[in-house]
Amino acid sequence: MDERPEMELMSIPTTPRVSTPEILTPTGQRSPRSIRLGGSKDQTKSSWTPTSLISPRFLSPIGTPMKKVIVNMKGYLEEVGHITKLNPQDAWLPITESRNGNAHYAAFHNLNAGIGFQALLLPVAFSYLGWSWGIIALTIAYFWQLYTLWVLVQLHEAVPGKRYNRYVELAQAAFGERLGVWLALFPTVYLSAGTGTALILIGGETMKLFFQIVCGPACSSNPLTTVEWYLVFTSLSIVLSQLTNLNSIAGLSLVGAITAIVYCTIVWVLSVTQMRRPSMSYQPISSPTATASPFSIFNALGVIAFAFRGHNLALEIQATMPSTFKHPAHVPMWRGAKVAYTLIAMCVFPVAIGGFWAYGNLVSPLVTLTQTDIQIQGFP
Repeated sequence: MDERPEMELMSIPTTPRVSTPEILTPTGQRSPRSIRLGGSKDQTKSSWTPTSLISPRFLSPIGTPMKKVIVNMKGYLEEVGHITKLNPQDAWLPITESRNGNAHYAAFHNLNAGIGFQALLLPVAFSYLGWSWGIIALTIAYFWQLYTLWVLVQLHEAVPGKRYNRYVELAQAAFGERLGVWLALFPTVYLSAGTGTALILIGGETMKLFFQIVCGPACSSNPLTTVEWYLVFTSLSIVLSQLTNLNSIAGLSLVGAITAIVYCTIVWVLSVTQMRRPSMSYQPISSPTATASPFSIFNALGVIAFAFRGHNLALEIQATMPSTFKHPAHVPMWRGAKVAYTLIAMCVFPVAIGGFWAYGNLVSPLVTLTQTDIQIQGFP
């Protein structure tokens, strides 16, 4: 066989690197690649090209437009707020028609909704429970009220993209569409009707007393009856209900909150400054029979629970606030709620402790509201 000639290994000269012209990335920054004009080392510009995958710019120049897309999407989410789909009915319903609330409005509304004349009944509860159990029960009720409010504030936007503005909606999310309606509708209607009726009775009687005090004997010729004063109070309530939304009555909530703080302060200050009766005692009131004693204790615990009035407007108050991904509504709501419940504690604890310290177990067992004077339960 003919042997093939052995082939020589030829060395191929390396091709000189010619840098590409300098380019601009979409963000306007120059490419970090080194540029050599004419292959001269003297004309090399100092720059650095990342070669590691760990580098944040390993996708450059592809990574730059992707980064812009991510930044734009983040800004969009911050403005839209979890891409929240608002209920079309919320645009015309009175409570959620306006979403420009803030922490100040939350403080006004929560304070006005969390304290009322019910706080004046606390000395009666202490007369059946005594010092120790009365303070313990009041403290537990206060912190339980604060904790449940915090839970509702967090549940308002528990699911991204959905705001539960009412208890029926929250119950539907927890128990289902049909069962949630039945579980929430009856107590909502029952409590709303009971609260409305109680407010009409107390408001009408209070307006009657106020008119008699201001007008004096000159208006006693043909006065309005109690039922007519109930109708006057109901008519005024109907007029106030024509306001556009909940934020439009923030001023009224502020006035109600101030009056609640004022009359609670007046009650406990006057009670403490008066001379205590020598026949009073701090021992719990004894029941006539053994079977009546548990009912008296439960009645006292109910008075303490009734003094805080519940969270009947917690979800609706938070629904009046704007919410975005960057600024969720629960932040100003909780900030205002903390201020409100600090002021509530400064009202209910002095009323309960000061009233029981001044009168002991001699508190009046009944509430009398007559034409000549007002005798509030808990104070003789």
